[in-house]
Amino acid sequence: MRQQIAGTIASSQQISADLLARVGPGTVALVGVPWDENSSFLSGAALAPARIREALWSGETNLCAEDGTDLSAEPGWIDVGDLDLAGGAAAQAQIEAAIGALLARDARVQCLGGDHAVTHPIMRAFGAKYAGLTILHLDAHPDLYDQFEGSRSSHACPFARIMEEELAARLVQVGIRTMTPHQREQARRFGVDVVQMRDYHPGLDLGLHGPLYISIDLDVLDPAFVPGVSHHEPGGFSVRELLRIIQSLRAPVVGVDIVELNPHRDPLGCTAMVAAKLLKEVTALMLRPAVAGSPAR
Repeated sequence: MRQQIAGTIASSQQISADLLARVGPGTVALVGVPWDENSSFLSGAALAPARIREALWSGETNLCAEDGTDLSAEPGWIDVGDLDLAGGAAAQAQIEAAIGALLARDARVQCLGGDHAVTHPIMRAFGAKYAGLTILHLDAHPDLYDQFEGSRSSHACPFARIMEEELAARLVQVGIRTMTPHQREQARRFGVDVVQMRDYHPGLDLGLHGPLYISIDLDVLDPAFVPGVSHHEPGGFSVRELLRIIQSLRAPVVGVDIVELNPHRDPLGCTAMVAAKLLKEVTALMLRPAVAGSPAR
């Protein structure tokens, strides 16, 4: 069962009408999704959006991506704040509606979780918007359980729900290193393309085509690089190896989530800084001109 750790969620807000009005075609909209009630081991991921922003805007670094993109000078990148979420099914409906409102304005959307359960309602909005969507799922765990500890909404289950509901045409999982027999069967059932960590090599062609959604669980990285996650799983990527994967993508990226930072395990802020680094690099990727003809429903 999940261990409760003392802490309060940073104050959050609904997307204001003024901010929503600034979002339009080609905009990259950043939104926090501070929700972790479906975590199975430790609470705390709901605190992550504030910590990632703190790292992103700290004087310790700057807003330049490695390709030279200066995010501080990019009017098309807009932070619309954090969602103020209720509990249970109501929160899932709120997440889906909020992301749907941004997608209705033809924005590309970045989400800061939260635990990985947030990806299911996010993908409900994306699945309604885009036909032929491909998901690149970067994680130590496949998150394909039919149910976990009696819950079908657990953060161990979102990709089972996503594939059951046919919210994506293709799911590609990379970095996996904890696959149970049940999850192997689930992967076969749903036709998931799984690249286990032991089988990955630099330059591997994943055959990705757009529209592309990227879901990054920070524990895809080795815990030596990201101690501030709830589930330490040795044998993962280095930060540089993950950056190479992101920077090599050529398919049009329409959305991304970065999830599972647990600030309670990150007292020095190292993992938050890694998350901020990944956010900068994926933002530069998403700010490339949209590829004409990306299919929408």
